[in-house]
Amino acid sequence: MIMANVGIMGAGSWGTALAVLLHKNNHQVTVWSINEDEVQMLSEKREHTSKLPGVKLPDDMIITSDMESAIHGKDFIVLAVPSPYTRSTARNMKSYVAEGQIIVDVAKGIEEDTLMTLSQQIREEIPQADVAVLSGPSHAEEVGRGLPTTVCIGARTEKTAKYLQDMFMNEVFRVYTSPDMLGMELGGSLKNVIALAAGIADGLGYGDNTKAALITRGIAEISRLGVKMGGAIETFNGLAGIGDLIVTCASVHSRNRKAGYLMGQGKSMKEAMDEVQMVVEGVYSAKAAAKLGKKYNVSLPIIDKVNEILFEGKNPKEAVNELMLRDSKAEHMALPWKE
Repeated sequence: MIMANVGIMGAGSWGTALAVLLHKNNHQVTVWSINEDEVQMLSEKREHTSKLPGVKLPDDMIITSDMESAIHGKDFIVLAVPSPYTRSTARNMKSYVAEGQIIVDVAKGIEEDTLMTLSQQIREEIPQADVAVLSGPSHAEEVGRGLPTTVCIGARTEKTAKYLQDMFMNEVFRVYTSPDMLGMELGGSLKNVIALAAGIADGLGYGDNTKAALITRGIAEISRLGVKMGGAIETFNGLAGIGDLIVTCASVHSRNRKAGYLMGQGKSMKEAMDEVQMVVEGVYSAKAAAKLGKKYNVSLPIIDKVNEILFEGKNPKEAVNELMLRDSKAEHMALPWKE
């Protein structure tokens, strides 16, 4: 029995992995790509040979480049294009989206010019849509293989969140719900910038102590900014915060960590991005993150150093030294001394 009719907008690794997951949940799945060569490859080989090799697409999964057919009549839409293309794709989708149709954004990023999250961009372009987000520690390579994964769905109403929870959840994909869409999106976007720093440290040959410090102080930066902007501290302590940060900083699957690693080994940002051959979301979010820090008057030392490395030619080793030699301070300023 088919439970729902789903459209997946974007046929990269994450869109393809979620298409396979949702098909296993007995949904009818249509996958859209703007790239005709990608559509032909997926249709003929039933596998994304470059981005998700070894994960087979079922024969009854529809692959198309026709946007209208991927959206019209669908119970919900999964928007899985890379973050730099979210707004333009949403703009092109607008005329096909019905009033109240659910769109689940699964990419992560902040728009540099407007400082808007992806769901804010989608709502601006498609005001009639019911926009939700999915985030958490979830590499496409593992979800596509059916390895146990846990994520969070954020939505404006509990009804939408619970509906999507039921649509996505199975024995290897556990889904929690949250009303804090803003916190989830900030956690998912900013962790990519911290992951670049973690990769740079790996490329420089630093060890586990350094990685642990970057993850711990990184979530402190993310939480400071996120709470100041209206996100909930519980979100940054959860799957879309520290959970997503850990997996992105530590995993061999992380494109942000890999790009950082290459830069730590001496490659330029462009050389690193060319070698990764996928969109490195953290590079696009780094400037926006720094701007948000200034706007909300929040100290973001790691994020600021990543920006200097990416865009100002700062030597990575020198950046680490400057982080270590900052003025001494207490770890948690709000904790009082008893004596």
